[in-house]
Amino acid sequence: MKSKMKNMRYLLVLLLVSIVSCKNNTSEASNKTGPTITHILPKQGYSDAVVVTAQGTKTIYISGQVGEGPTFEAQFNDALDKLLKTLNAAGASFPDVVKYTTYVVDYQPEYLDTFRTVRKMRLGNTNMPASTLVGVPALGLPQWGVEIEAIAVVPAR
Repeated sequence: MKSKMKNMRYLLVLLLVSIVSCKNNTSEASNKTGPTITHILPKQGYSDAVVVTAQGTKTIYISGQVGEGPTFEAQFNDALDKLLKTLNAAGASFPDVVKYTTYVVDYQPEYLDTFRTVRKMRLGNTNMPASTLVGVPALGLPQWGVEIEAIAVVPAR
């Protein structure tokens, strides 16, 4: 009987050591490989950008940057200015953008020529990211007519 009790205690100690050992290894592994998240230019209720760093890469998610002004062209240029400023604050530039989406209130086909001309003048025309242009009925405030959101990828430094 004493032998069985001794064996049970021995097994119990081994079991506890194994559980504690596994828990520590799992925790350390996830801390070493898990992503880090950084909020860029935080505002009330959102951030202008969120940077996720994992495995040597930073993925930057840019919130919609809105343009203001009297014309579509002025609003598009203003939104691009804000996008480029936010990319810079996150440690990136436009060539790092892999996807962007432009929302235009009450889109009209004649806006397309202006869109393409301004985009080419401001951003170039080679190695462009994936892009979507969407006509929408409204944005967050009535004075906003253009909004641009983007995703960029850069090496972590």
